[in-house]
Amino acid sequence: MAPSFKEQLKHRTICFAFTFLFLLLALTRPQWGYQWEDRNQEGVDIIIALDVSRSMLAEDIKPNRLERAKRKISDLLDMLRGDRVGLVAFAGTSFVQCPLTLDYSAARIFLNAIDTDLIPVQGTALGDALRMSVKAFRTEEKKSKAIILITDGEDQTGQALQAAKEAREVGVKVFTIGIGKEIGAPLPNPDKTGGFLKNEEGEVILTKLDETTLQKISLETGGSYVRSVTGDIDLKTIYLDQINQNLEKKKFKSERRKIWQERFQWFIFPALLFLLYEANLAERKRETNS
Repeated sequence: MAPSFKEQLKHRTICFAFTFLFLLLALTRPQWGYQWEDRNQEGVDIIIALDVSRSMLAEDIKPNRLERAKRKISDLLDMLRGDRVGLVAFAGTSFVQCPLTLDYSAARIFLNAIDTDLIPVQGTALGDALRMSVKAFRTEEKKSKAIILITDGEDQTGQALQAAKEAREVGVKVFTIGIGKEIGAPLPNPDKTGGFLKNEEGEVILTKLDETTLQKISLETGGSYVRSVTGDIDLKTIYLDQINQNLEKKKFKSERRKIWQERFQWFIFPALLFLLYEANLAERKRETNS
């Protein structure tokens, strides 16, 4: 005896309900069961030394030198291909803001916290910055090490070239990015009352990009120098063309990751069965009506 119209409608409604339920469960992408995957990282160690001295507040580069430099570093983090990266902040003295890490998200958090109030000792000690950056590698291995020095280059200690020689002796290449313009720019007043810093004679103090010093530092270590420009041409020159292509890569400690198994297909299969059954009921209904 053929089922009645009401029974067929009830069965079709149930089929639709179960089809919808199983498709909804599949969309949640359920996962259970896992397997371990060994992941090997290969790259170089890169320490980014960022000038946070007061001269980096000059606005010859918009919005100012420091903000341009931070944006450059952020863009560089997007380019990295399995390299470890660390941050050193410097002014009159230096310290490691972020130790070497493969966690670029963590490095970005440390980067965002950098400003000119970070270091109380003012000035620009490039030599100290380079020495601190070399120490931040924490290894005596004479390969796969690069320092990217981002600064306006106004070295006030005269130790930059000696520190560059020391870096070369331990196998570190220094790549420099100059921030600023050679014509110079006045320094905003740090007390935020407006105006610019002046010397004892009442003249406005100008801060200028010292490309010569930065070029000598890079030349001493076998690195290269570029001036910061709008866009990523400078970063591509330093990282993609120089560091990534010319520095020998090394394998970092492998890590084991737990890979969970996707099980959404287990719910799609019964959804298809209910859908086919509903189509069969619809066909039988048409045959009955005819």
